Amino acid sequence: MKIARIFFISLMLMHYSTCMYAQNKQASEDSHAVQLVIDKLFDGMREGDSAKVASVFGEEVKMYTSFIDKDGTKKIRKGTLKPFLKAIGTPHDEIWDEKIWDTKITIEGGIAQVWTDYAFYVGTEFSHCGVDAFHLIKNPENQWKIVHLMDTRRKEDCQVKSIGQ
Repeated sequence: MKIARIFFISLMLMHYSTCMYAQNKQASEDSHAVQLVIDKLFDGMREGDSAKVASVFGEEVKMYTSFIDKDGTKKIRKGTLKPFLKAIGTPHDEIWDEKIWDTKITIEGGIAQVWTDYAFYVGTEFSHCGVDAFHLIKNPENQWKIVHLMDTRRKEDCQVKSIGQ
């Protein structure tokens, strides 16, 4: 009886560890896929490629920016994807380079959340910093798409790291 109990417990532990390995592997693959979406967004911005940038977004996108205006008043500006894409695709002399670090990705089922610090440069000149917050969904084609993007913007108190993209 004791041997049967040990055998049963061993089988249960093997099953549990196999399930945990499969879940961890899927989570790691999803996390990597989500990071690739974020990287593609910023690569497209640097390249001025609005089609590349558009490819990472879902059909319905909500965009918000939080900032403090010149009078010191906190503001929230609602944006839309179309003007954002137009700005990226309109030729400009300097590269728009958004460097990110301390990126945190959380995934549950078919939704993901990304929170990352950033510093934005026009060419080599620092413009502003803040936090980007993304929500993504996994669509029926098994692709991660950004459906919600919020960011904060400030020019002061920026703890810009030299790492990033």
